[in-house]
Amino acid sequence: MWQKFFTEEQNMIRELTRKFTAEKIIPVRRELDENEEFPWELVKEMAKLDLFRIFIPEQYNGLGGGVLDLAIAVEEMARGCAGVATTYAANALAAFPIILYGTDEQKRKYLPPIANGEKLAAFALTEPEAGSDAGNVKTRAVREGDHYIITGRKQWITNGGEADIYVVIASTNPDRGARGLSAFIMEKGMKGFDFGKKEKKMGIRASVTRELIFDDVKVPKDNLLGRENLGFVIAMRTFDYARPGVGALAVGIAEAALEEAVRFAKTRHQFGQPISSFEGIQFMIAEMATKIEAARSLVYMVSKYIDSGEKDISKYSAMAKLFASDVAMEVTTKAVQIMGGYGYMREYPVEKMMRDAKITQIYEGTNEIQKLVIAAKLIREIV
Repeated sequence: MWQKFFTEEQNMIRELTRKFTAEKIIPVRRELDENEEFPWELVKEMAKLDLFRIFIPEQYNGLGGGVLDLAIAVEEMARGCAGVATTYAANALAAFPIILYGTDEQKRKYLPPIANGEKLAAFALTEPEAGSDAGNVKTRAVREGDHYIITGRKQWITNGGEADIYVVIASTNPDRGARGLSAFIMEKGMKGFDFGKKEKKMGIRASVTRELIFDDVKVPKDNLLGRENLGFVIAMRTFDYARPGVGALAVGIAEAALEEAVRFAKTRHQFGQPISSFEGIQFMIAEMATKIEAARSLVYMVSKYIDSGEKDISKYSAMAKLFASDVAMEVTTKAVQIMGGYGYMREYPVEKMMRDAKITQIYEGTNEIQKLVIAAKLIREIV
């Protein structure tokens, strides 16, 4: 349905990414998941197809696409493998703060290699004691002449260790809490910048998650994004732009799970007939499909709203992420239920989809945090 409202370019992105997913991602998704293997070959293919250019402005080697263009590509990739889609989306998550707050010099240095697929990027906010409580960041940045000395740790960073470019949130004024955070562009290979172990996860296993370790890393002052003590604003604005992408990823997982469940229901016979003929199964399928379309519509409309240039987007961005991720978890659980024992086996992809769906309710702000964002905005708006 939605392709009727897309631009010609957006329909090209959809078809290109769908073809890439069918031909390149789906054949290897089980192997990537079981081996917990980072999809470097697929990343190279994405670069060849110019998929990394979608969300980068034209003047920096990009195609100048917006949040909706990115959401279309992410959804199609997630239909194949959420781990691969997360690897791709995390690149955009890290590019957004540079696009939104970088100087022209910073953009010219860092955005073209991201657009070309030459370098991956990662965004680093979370720490052992600072997840939902972003104001409790302990990583410290101290100004010394023309540099900042950064010390601390970041936890659960997507693309950690594989990426070359990192946007890192650190405290420049601990007494001010969240208002004392700043954002820095850091590079793999800087002296004192190291990585912890590769995490073993429930789902999105093709996506790499690592700890970042900063031991007196010397970062040029020119790598400060925006200005000092603007880091919390930069992080929150980045999430406003990125959360519809999480919603799109969730929609892709849910759509794939629905398709698997329907195919199974048409071929699985019990009591002398396909289980798709049973009213109970039909009701589940209808509810799953309706909620997926509702989630997709919300994600796409919020994405278009952001692309229109509106500034007041936090509430809607949170809604898109919240609703779509809850739908993904519900739909994948029902898909496993429809398939019964088969759905629980690794031989069938819905088992993986159910594991993958869970993270969409957690990363880039838990769904409980999304509810707080939405409620706080409504309480201020309604008089």
